[in-house]
Amino acid sequence: MEEKTADEIAAIFSAAGDSVTVIGVAQASDETDDDFKDKIKRNVEHLEIIKDYKKVDGTTSIWTSESFTAIDAAIVAGKKLY
Repeated sequence: MEEKTADEIAAIFSAAGDSVTVIGVAQASDETDDDFKDKIKRNVEHLEIIKDYKKVDGTTSIWTSESFTAIDAAIVAGKKLY
């Protein structure tokens, strides 16, 4: 296994932004409560997994100067919805 490249890390962080957006969007009128809660839970779990990504050594985070303010806020907000 090799270390993630800067481009791979940027793509992972971008995907986290997509989950932040999903958590911030209101429930669609054609979406059941259970479907909405499941969607929010999946995206919260995705963000928690991404935050915990480590380098090959299994200890050092892949993250350096990225800001997790929006991600942390989305996790907190999302957990209130399910």
